[in-house]
Amino acid sequence: MIVRKLSEVQGTEKHIHSKGWDSVRMLLRDDKMGFSFHITTIHAKAELHMHYKNHLESVYCVSGKGEIESKIDGKVYPIEAGTMYALNLHDPHILRAFDEPMIMACVFNPPVTGAEVHDETGAYPALAE
Repeated sequence: MIVRKLSEVQGTEKHIHSKGWDSVRMLLRDDKMGFSFHITTIHAKAELHMHYKNHLESVYCVSGKGEIESKIDGKVYPIEAGTMYALNLHDPHILRAFDEPMIMACVFNPPVTGAEVHDETGAYPALAE
């Protein structure tokens, strides 16, 4: 069994900071669960262009307000506490936080190693098995 507290992982090498967001990686590839689990903060007024070409992601908004825009069809969906979205088609998208941070619980498949940040296309790199 794996038991971790958010407060114990914050500020460690598993707490990744990047422009517009930071992510506490609570479960990683080395945990051998088949997915990774992160608590990610999207900073207030951030606009993030992302495209997970190598990963599927599901996100649940714990707090805050914002929106997600599909780069495929231009549709914009409101995000607030209690909203889940899944990027089941490797959907390129824009995630925007409004006037407060959005706290998100995120699951990635395949799992990430923990050090990933978005490349110039908005993706995490593919990992060799």
